[in-house]
Amino acid sequence: MDLGLQGKVALVTGAGSQIGFGKAIALTLATEGCDVVVNDVSLDGAKQTAAEVVALGRRASAIRADVASSAEVNEMAKAALAEFGRIDILVNNAGVGLGGGPFVQTDEADWERLIGINFKGVLNCSKAVLPQMLARQSGKIISIASGLGKSGGPNSAVYAATKGAVIAFTKSLAAEVAAHGINVNSVAPGISDTNFLRSPDGTLRDAARLEAVRATIPLGRTTRPQDIANMVAYLASDLAADIVGQTFSVEGGRFMM
Repeated sequence: MDLGLQGKVALVTGAGSQIGFGKAIALTLATEGCDVVVNDVSLDGAKQTAAEVVALGRRASAIRADVASSAEVNEMAKAALAEFGRIDILVNNAGVGLGGGPFVQTDEADWERLIGINFKGVLNCSKAVLPQMLARQSGKIISIASGLGKSGGPNSAVYAATKGAVIAFTKSLAAEVAAHGINVNSVAPGISDTNFLRSPDGTLRDAARLEAVRATIPLGRTTRPQDIANMVAYLASDLAADIVGQTFSVEGGRFMM
């Protein structure tokens, strides 16, 4: 199926991890014909992903920016527009999973980082790209939420709250801009063996918990980055032109909501 993405320009945030959703999204969009602006707080990681985009025959630019900083995001958007002329697709993928455990044991510093990256980052990036989308009466914004943003869950109160905020923002922004040719949707992944579950040295932090969760998934496996990338590519295409303000669960049937 031709998704009609040839020649589009996509900005994918948080795409520097080599085992994360962002890289899979960037490479899938490139395979479908997109040029890609690869963002991450790790410039080295962003450059690695960008090099793979180029190897697929597309243009790419790696830009370091902390999405929690509106000033850095605005500079990133300016640089992307200067190089590529437009941003057709924004994928708000950057996120963190700090602050696990009972809420009373969490601290304000973790709250601030979770809110800053997981929610404020979505606000910053969306606001930075919207003016040129509105001017062209065309665009796609896809944010990565979470099943916990729908269901809530113990030992993840603040994280779940930030993802619930992304889902509410998706609906509200979609209602504002749909008449301007801009589709806003989000994807709620299930648990996946990405950097969220790994220590800085790359080791899995809690293999027993991962196996316990896997046992609750009807499909019998965790979500893979490619699963998320496939859904994002569809939502980024005009095949999804009539889909507005929705959050799609891609999680093997664990939540079914």
